[in-house]
Amino acid sequence: MPVLAVIPARLDATRLPRKPLRLLGGEPLIVRVYQRVVALGIADHVVVATDHIDVLAACESRGIPVVLTRDNHPSGTDRVAEVAARPEFARFAVIVNVQGDEPFVSRDALAGAVAIVTRGQAPIGTASIPIPVSALCTPDVVKVVSGDDGRALYFSRAPIPFLRDPTDADSQHALARQHVGVYAYTRDALQAWVGWAPHPLELVERLEQLRPMAHGLAIGVADVSAAEGGIDTEDDLERANLRWNTWHTNTLS
Repeated sequence: MPVLAVIPARLDATRLPRKPLRLLGGEPLIVRVYQRVVALGIADHVVVATDHIDVLAACESRGIPVVLTRDNHPSGTDRVAEVAARPEFARFAVIVNVQGDEPFVSRDALAGAVAIVTRGQAPIGTASIPIPVSALCTPDVVKVVSGDDGRALYFSRAPIPFLRDPTDADSQHALARQHVGVYAYTRDALQAWVGWAPHPLELVERLEQLRPMAHGLAIGVADVSAAEGGIDTEDDLERANLRWNTWHTNTLS
């Protein structure tokens, strides 16, 4: 099944202005994300989807496939869906959404999400990692619990499953997983997702993946050992540059 990876890149980020064009290892962040996804070799084609001509120009000057989308999309999922619907991408049966701020996106997480869809386990695939005990009650960390079939039962910012009896703390920690925000979809599942209005559950939790779940679309969850987070702040970018410089130095030595 041919796989198309789309990297949505919106220029106006609140916490890190002009995020896709901020430098990581001397190149714009969006360039490093594209290079990473290509290097993983999981997708047959990789394209950037952006809302701004400055990101378009940065990609085109480096020979990176890029599409200028509408500038009023409410989410990256909608931007990915616009690109996937273009005639030149009609041959791709599986669409992958890789966030434009993840230059160290996990191979296992991405491959696991894709495998769920290509093997027919679910029309949508994503991933999860073990969650630190300290993060169970942190709203910024999205939790997921899955059934025995590997499909998500629920995503939440709250600690799930709820700990009724403190003596069951070990069981709670074993059942809870931290969601990793990579997605793979069948073409039909992606178009259905963006065709539905936001669901009340989604609006309450501020988690868009609850929309397809509420409509009965299964989301398979690949359990992987580790994954990197995105770059959202100046501190994140500074740490990413330190990591990049260390990796580059070790590679050349």
